Amino acid sequence: MPATVVVGTQWGDEGKGKLTDLLAKEMDVVVRYQGGHNAGHRIVVDGEAFALQLVPSGVLYPTVTPVIGNGVVVDPGVLLHEVDVLESKGVDTSALMVSGNAHLIMPYHQELDRVTERYLGKNALGTTKRGIGPAYADKATRVGLRVQDLLDEKIFRQKLDVVLMEKNAVLAKVYNRLPMDAEEIAERYLGTYAPRIAPMIADTVGFVHDALAAGRNVLLEGAQATFLDLDHGTYPFVTSSNPVAGGACTGSGLGPRDISSIVGIAKAYITRVGAGPFPTELDNELGDLLVERGHEFGTNTGRRRRCGWFDAVLARQAVRLNSLTEIALTKLDVLDTFDTVKVCVAYEADGVRYEYPPYHQSVLHKVTPIYEELPGWGQDLTSVTSLEQLPEAARAYVAFLERQIGVPIRLVGVGPGREQFLAFHEA
Repeated sequence: MPATVVVGTQWGDEGKGKLTDLLAKEMDVVVRYQGGHNAGHRIVVDGEAFALQLVPSGVLYPTVTPVIGNGVVVDPGVLLHEVDVLESKGVDTSALMVSGNAHLIMPYHQELDRVTERYLGKNALGTTKRGIGPAYADKATRVGLRVQDLLDEKIFRQKLDVVLMEKNAVLAKVYNRLPMDAEEIAERYLGTYAPRIAPMIADTVGFVHDALAAGRNVLLEGAQATFLDLDHGTYPFVTSSNPVAGGACTGSGLGPRDISSIVGIAKAYITRVGAGPFPTELDNELGDLLVERGHEFGTNTGRRRRCGWFDAVLARQAVRLNSLTEIALTKLDVLDTFDTVKVCVAYEADGVRYEYPPYHQSVLHKVTPIYEELPGWGQDLTSVTSLEQLPEAARAYVAFLERQIGVPIRLVGVGPGREQFLAFHEA
């Protein structure tokens, strides 16, 4: 049974957690394949909100095995806190599995993240300062500690001593920070975290392959989104991993032929957090209205998101980069009060029209969006439960997006609840 990938098509915060939760009821295994606790998913179930950072969204279904894959970087303290919160709300987390090959976020990663951003000043990248980037950097330079190292005290301490010599030298000599104590770190990770995490550690690659071979349904869940991808995003204002669908293979251990469908998630408008280019940004009262109506603040950072009109140029590129088979459109209800809505159908710069994003960042930073304007629907969508109840103008808007993107929009979100999705197809 081939696997399904869920991937964000914009700059994140599209509602991946909600959609993954919806799809998970048909799944047996849900795998988180990259990122760390810098990405938050908010899911509303029977009026109760669940904010997930590391644990895959499928954990809310007792029939699903949630898996943290090898491509994730794990802060064990954050993971255990999240488990405790879920358990306190009656969610059983006993089936949670964590790849032994996933890398650990260490205290020096977080400290380096903080001081580096402060050092960059006005050129700061807008990271969450959770240590994600430095952890991936250590992975690339082959000095990282992995989850499996928690099972071997000797190896853990040897690796920690080696890497801490370099990290402490940088912290002290470059940033004038106090050195970190290896013994204190080892005691916390080996004495406090390891006993609780040890039962979760597993060969997740083997488990997922066995699940597919047995005909079980597997969902691969990405964090962040396409244009935060380290290779294909708006570099350097990106994350430190590969959220695109290709990253689902490396981050889970599956091969491309193991995947049959790739579902892209897009908001009916677009947002991003932190610095970086944003051609359709609404830095005005309309943008403020989107923030207010869409509750556009980070799930785990609280940061206000920048808002703008839907960008079909980026969406077309997301289709290319991910080989999307379909799209789920979220938050259509946020546009309920707008008299008219706009869609960016192309960019213009120096007399050149762009249907796809220009490859050169200097051009991207100065493009002017070309808009098509459509009528609003002026009706509350949150009580709509079928396509027939959807106002004609709202249906026309979704159909227009579908034509611009070139991929079917199968689902449309009309509210925050887990069931507030409508099946959609253009007549």
